[in-house]
Amino acid sequence: MKVSSIGVLAFAAAARLCGASPYQITGPFTHENLTVFLIHGPDGTARTLLTLEEAIAQHKVIVYETRDVNELSIENVSGQDVFIQSGDIVKGGAQDRTLKDDLILPSKSGKVSISAFCVEHGRWTQRGNESVRTFDSSTQALATKELKMAVKMKQDQSEVWRQVAEAQARLSTAMNLSAHAAPSPTSFAMTMEVPAVRRSIDGYIQELAGTPNRQSDVIGYAFAIHGKLNSVDIYGSHELFAALWMKLLRASAVEAVSQYQAGKRFTHGTASDVRSVLADADSAKPAIRDLTARTRVVTKETGQNVMFETRDRGQKDAWIHKNYMTK
Repeated sequence: MKVSSIGVLAFAAAARLCGASPYQITGPFTHENLTVFLIHGPDGTARTLLTLEEAIAQHKVIVYETRDVNELSIENVSGQDVFIQSGDIVKGGAQDRTLKDDLILPSKSGKVSISAFCVEHGRWTQRGNESVRTFDSSTQALATKELKMAVKMKQDQSEVWRQVAEAQARLSTAMNLSAHAAPSPTSFAMTMEVPAVRRSIDGYIQELAGTPNRQSDVIGYAFAIHGKLNSVDIYGSHELFAALWMKLLRASAVEAVSQYQAGKRFTHGTASDVRSVLADADSAKPAIRDLTARTRVVTKETGQNVMFETRDRGQKDAWIHKNYMTK
């Protein structure tokens, strides 16, 4: 696939207010079929939270295999709170899993059960030198909206497996190369590590990774593929967003590659498209669920969009993450 820039990275004529919300939106920033908008807003205190990727790499969190496909056990052994994001993939154990819900894991948590879905069909044994009892990394996240919906909305393991296979097939077709990793052909995490997949997203990363640089008020982003808005993620602080940015961008780029159509013309979209999605989802009646003593999840859904908001009950119900997806 030919990867080259189709636009310059430049701000819109002015940063415009997102309706009555506290956000400003700048962009579009486009490379090939992927368009990114930056969300600017007030900085909160959410960066007191480590990301799961950081916590596992620093041996501050242990994710345990339970031999239950849809439930794992997780323990924070450090003195810092940890933010786990829905769609984070943990690699290893008996099968690679993705975690269903956002979760605030407090310091010295003890073992906590966490809902999960398998994103690797068939394996139930040790893979290579990986531990079969624990999961040793979380560098990847779910990369298609259909897969995220299967986890967050349908909550159906068979549908998750089906969407993993669909995503692998679309990537293989778009690249004209296999997206399956030889050591584990059904693993979505390993698909994202296949050299051909990594090469296919290089141009997106090179062009778009630096868009939030030196802007301390950026707390989130929205992305569109072929001009159609896909989703929006907003965080309670700039530092938490910055810690997650590259993981988010890689997943967005993989999704863009899976939908790539050479020569397809499209309009990039505008900040108004983002504002419309935010306003529509925010207008819906909330459904509130207390996941743990620290984590409250608020869901709002309309016929066109859905929003998941994660609140920290230990910080006076302060919101930590808002995820909007178009249907």
